[in-house]
Amino acid sequence: MDRLTAMQTFVRVVEAGSFSAVAREMGATQSAVSKQVAALERALGARLLGRTTRSLGLTEEGERYFEQARRLVAEVAEAESALRAGQQRLSGWLRVAASVGFGRLKLLPVVHDFLDHHPEVRIDLRLADGFVDLVEQGLDVALRVGHLADSSLVAQRIGTTQRRLVAHRDLVRRLQRKGPKPPRHPDELAAHDCLVYTELATRDQWAFVAGPGASEPPGTERTVRVKGRLQTNSSEVIRAAVLAGRGIGYSPDWLFDAELASGELVTLMPDWQTPPLPMHLVSPAQRQHSAKVRAFGEFVRAALTERAR
Repeated sequence: MDRLTAMQTFVRVVEAGSFSAVAREMGATQSAVSKQVAALERALGARLLGRTTRSLGLTEEGERYFEQARRLVAEVAEAESALRAGQQRLSGWLRVAASVGFGRLKLLPVVHDFLDHHPEVRIDLRLADGFVDLVEQGLDVALRVGHLADSSLVAQRIGTTQRRLVAHRDLVRRLQRKGPKPPRHPDELAAHDCLVYTELATRDQWAFVAGPGASEPPGTERTVRVKGRLQTNSSEVIRAAVLAGRGIGYSPDWLFDAELASGELVTLMPDWQTPPLPMHLVSPAQRQHSAKVRAFGEFVRAALTERAR
């Protein structure tokens, strides 16, 4: 038995909460993963995991061993990363998560460039709107847009993004002909069909700040509760609904860059600004020293800064 490999497997089983999840990560069978942990238990002469048909939990001995094992595994990974960094060669898997819209439209081109620069690196890109547990799913790094909740993750701010109020030009024409007229003030949104993205904590509460041309003094803040016939947890559904003229969206610029540039979409209430959203790269504490994670973070930050110019 390779003691370090067995220890790494044990740590991942505890973090993921199941043998099957780790088996999928490793491209192995569930039986093989279970046998590695069982061999470790025999070598230690202690039962580490309590197994039932429905649950998996640490024994008292397992709890004590897990904290030490996780620390040792992290130290080994850090040492290997430092060595690779010194050799200027990155290799192996990097597991990255992002929201669907941002991942497809903005992050994927950066990933392609990163792979071109580091031909021995392989990236597993997971795109999902909503909360993703990095530790449970064995992810190295995630890009998150919006204010972060308190957590044990290590965060690196890489920029900000701005939201705007948008509608398809055909919808704007219909509103101008038949009413209600396109909104000029946040309070007027109550009369309109708004598309609500439910993955933000604010959901149907849209915030605005008066700019120089607004009907109220600059800096005046307004938060309004909107309503509409469609709400969704998918940024891609919001994008499709806006482009189909189904309602007014309140979305980051990058979701509609091309359509705004072409004039297909119109910015509503341009005299009212929206609070910026921070963008962070977050990693589990045990992966913050990984050379791949550091290199990827620096690459993403530089690429997004360059593309924003």
